[in-house]
Amino acid sequence: MSVNAVPAKPARAAQKGQQTKAVIVDAALALAAQIGLEGLSIGAVAELTKMSKSGVFAHFGSREELQISVVREYHARFEQEVFFPALEAPRGLPRLRAMFANWMKRTSAEIDSGCIYISGASEFDDRPGPVRDALVESVSIWQAAVLRAIVQAKSEGHLRADADERQLAFEIHGLILALHYEARFLQVPGSIGRANVGFDNILARSATPDAPPAEAAAATKPAASRRLKPVR
Repeated sequence: MSVNAVPAKPARAAQKGQQTKAVIVDAALALAAQIGLEGLSIGAVAELTKMSKSGVFAHFGSREELQISVVREYHARFEQEVFFPALEAPRGLPRLRAMFANWMKRTSAEIDSGCIYISGASEFDDRPGPVRDALVESVSIWQAAVLRAIVQAKSEGHLRADADERQLAFEIHGLILALHYEARFLQVPGSIGRANVGFDNILARSATPDAPPAEAAAATKPAASRRLKPVR
């Protein structure tokens, strides 16, 4: 064996460890979508993955770290499904519309499974700590992206100069929250259509005559893996 050769066994072990951890996080995310982050436990995830409790614990060290890993994984998937594909649309209202269309597609799927952001906010709104911090950071990053898209639409001349960017962002976010409540909790028919109409109404109030017309925004394929950065 060459003196410069690197043993392959440690590298394979590390790779296997990462793969195992990814399987655990995936199972924990699916479970959290159904029962909430607070319902997660090392034992429940071990049972779901057919692993020992000690095996799951070895990858995270605590229930809290498992919860944080789930939040981060949810956020990473949200970015890849909702935000990054929308960057293929032109700046301004086309991009904002693409973001909302992708957001609606994900929200429609989560009516049956549940949203970590929404359930997590209910569970940790008054509970300081690392899990709440991870949730706040993730939601804040997405809200900053929506606000940035609105500001860009204004700079492109698609929204009036006197349009209140933060009010628009607030109302758009409110549509998603209302949709989850109406469709998931109250099971009101037609909620998805009303959310889409609401979005069009919000934009119509601030759009300029030069704003590009609304088009059927189709979700695009996921973009290459990247990370969305918070705006400070």
